[in-house]
Amino acid sequence: MRARQKVREALTQVYERRLARALVGADLPHHVGVIMDGNRRWARAIGLEDVAHGHRRGADKIADLLSWCDDAGVRVVTLFMLSTDNLRRPEPELSALLQIIEDVAIDLSRPGRRWQVRAMGAPEVLPPETVAVLKQAEEDTRDRPGATVNLAVGYGGRREIADAVRSLLAEHAALGTSLETLVDSIEVEHIAEHLYTRGQPDPDLVIRTSGEQRMSGFLLWQTANTEFHFTDVYWPDFRRVDFLRALRDYSARHRRFGG
Repeated sequence: MRARQKVREALTQVYERRLARALVGADLPHHVGVIMDGNRRWARAIGLEDVAHGHRRGADKIADLLSWCDDAGVRVVTLFMLSTDNLRRPEPELSALLQIIEDVAIDLSRPGRRWQVRAMGAPEVLPPETVAVLKQAEEDTRDRPGATVNLAVGYGGRREIADAVRSLLAEHAALGTSLETLVDSIEVEHIAEHLYTRGQPDPDLVIRTSGEQRMSGFLLWQTANTEFHFTDVYWPDFRRVDFLRALRDYSARHRRFGG
C-alpha cells in the first residue's frame, strides 16, 4: 500500500511540474475567488464526528493556497470563509468555526507574512471579538507589499448589494441630492464604488471545491464576467496540482465578457 502511494505521489509531482511549465507565459487571473467547501464532509468521510477537525484542516490549507497564488502572480484573493447563512449552524460548531477564522486572520498577519488582509462582510452579524481580530489583522498588514487577501466573513452577496445601495443613498443624502436627481443620474459604476471590494478588480476566476456547482451568493455583483472552475476535491485535500488545473482551464478559455 505504501509503495503504491509513493508511486502515485511521484506521478502527481511529475504531472504538477508539467502543468507549471505549460502555464509559463499563459494568460493567468489577477483576482481569484475561492469557495472553500467540503470541510465537514471531509471530516465525516474519514470517520471524525467532530467536524471542527475538518474546518481546522481546511484553515491549514489557506497559507499554501496563497503561496501558490503568489507564484502565479495573482494580486487579489477572496476567500469565502463564513456566509450569513452559516451563522445559523448549531453550537459548538459555530463557535469553533469563528475561533478558527480568528486564528487564520492572526496567522496571516503575523510578522514575516507579505499579504494585506482585508475583512469583507457585515460586521454587525459577528461577535465583537471576531470583528476586533479581523480589524487588527487589517491594521497590522495595511502597508505590506504582497497580494490583497479578502476574508469574506459574515458575508452574503445579496446583503452586500443592499449595503452598497444604502451607502450610496446615505452619501447622496448627506450631499443634499434630491431623490429625483439621484434616480436620473445613477449608473452601474456608482453602486460598484460602494461594494465591499471597491477599488479592486472583479474576480477573473472563482474556484469551488467539493463538487457543488453553485455560487451560494458569493460575489454576486462582481462575478458577472467571471470564469468558474468546479472540482470534486474537498477543500482540505486541495493540492497545488488542483490549483494548477484550475489555472490551466482558465488560460484555455476565451473570455467573452458578455458577448
